[in-house]
Amino acid sequence: MRSTFSVIFYLKKEKLKKDGTNPIMGRITVDGTMAQFSCKQSCDPAIWEAKGGHAKGKTIAARDINRELDKIKASIVKHYQEIMIRDGYVTAEKVKNSFLGLEYRKQTLMSIFEQWNTEYAKQVEGGLKAKNTYERYKAVYKHVSDFLQFHYHVSDIALKEITVNFLSDFEIFLKTEKHVAHNTVETYVKPVMMLLHRAQENGWVARYPFGDYHIQREEVEKGFLTKDEPSHKECKTVLYPRPVCVLLLHRAGLYRLEKPQGREPCEKPC
Repeated sequence: MRSTFSVIFYLKKEKLKKDGTNPIMGRITVDGTMAQFSCKQSCDPAIWEAKGGHAKGKTIAARDINRELDKIKASIVKHYQEIMIRDGYVTAEKVKNSFLGLEYRKQTLMSIFEQWNTEYAKQVEGGLKAKNTYERYKAVYKHVSDFLQFHYHVSDIALKEITVNFLSDFEIFLKTEKHVAHNTVETYVKPVMMLLHRAQENGWVARYPFGDYHIQREEVEKGFLTKDEPSHKECKTVLYPRPVCVLLLHRAGLYRLEKPQGREPCEKPC
């Protein structure tokens, strides 16, 4: 689907400069998103054409203003096209920041996630962290990467572009595309929430974006023991059985293994 994109200029009429001119502002619109910026130009309201967004007449002042506005528009169009080719996903804020020379990609989700996993791996090697937790982080990293490609058609996303809908969409993606169970999804969204908390603490984002997002674990219905099955309070004694199921019950504390006196344990499954 083709993106809608426009650039317009207007006067900031509520602010009148000492020379009687008004500052010229620019507005970028991309697919319903909007961003405004100062053109660092001013114009006499008497020669400003509001409908066309430019100075009217052939005076030197009008020609100079229009020449600068044309340069600004051409530059913005160029940045828009570059972002579209590179990322395939454009917002008005991204175009504005690129035009103004701001490094909007300085901190991205996948870059800080990769850094987190790298540091965590070192702690696992040093025996400070659990390996299974590290494996879970790696799994979530892969799911987030797949989600960005599927939903946004990008390989990474700037932290400042993440909204509350990001986690809601990620949750749906895990359930519908990856067929992940609800309680596992609840586990998988936590690393993303943790990373954005860290981003706020480090000043990479102005505020935590997931304050309105909530997900709760579902209660798993547990089966009941029949009258013929041992309970935790009733530990059944067996004579050194070999089946794996009994061994598991022994580890769970439901069976007690005893070696019979004067007999060797059977070598074959009972």
